[in-house]
Amino acid sequence: GAGSVWLSELIWREFYRHLMTYYPSLCKHCPFIAWTDRVQWQSNPAHLQAWQEGKTGYPIVDAAMRQLNSTGWMHNRLRMITASFLVKDLLIDWREGERYFMSQLIDGDLAANNGGWQWAASTGTDAAPYFRIFNPTTQGEKFDREGEFIRRWLPELRDVPGKAVHEPWKWAQKAGVMLDYPQPIVDHKEARLRTLAAYEEARKGA
Repeated sequence: GAGSVWLSELIWREFYRHLMTYYPSLCKHCPFIAWTDRVQWQSNPAHLQAWQEGKTGYPIVDAAMRQLNSTGWMHNRLRMITASFLVKDLLIDWREGERYFMSQLIDGDLAANNGGWQWAASTGTDAAPYFRIFNPTTQGEKFDREGEFIRRWLPELRDVPGKAVHEPWKWAQKAGVMLDYPQPIVDHKEARLRTLAAYEEARKGA
């Protein structure tokens, strides 16, 4: 139930605080897995801004970021989705996301936030493997099946019917309508391959 979920989050927080005690370099935003510091991140201010403002063209990502900007909070699943998108779809340094989350979250905690971002970026202890890359569309379909959350935070998509809200650009093209909503700023399949290549190149010297 909700109580066990809450307890689990507290345990994770304590785990990450213990890590910072024994590995103080984490406080200075150093990766736990050393070779990941060689990943060649993309410097793309326009993409970073689109992510921050919830204008990436991927509805579940954008809805989550707009909720964060409006309320200072988002569900842990959404934190994982948005973090994965920034790091593994946009190939932007995870520290940019870590910094932005801390500036917005009302429950922001240095250790937990750092640990969460390093998990998503595959740079931390017990992190997701670097080849685990969330598909943002699939994540939306799985966790917001009917698109209720998306429509709540993206009113410009309120007239997109049913499950088409997860890929509104396809619906708009078929329906011959113009949406006041951006096209995806990256192609997920292409972005995934680019990210895998970047991590594999960095890993060569490990």
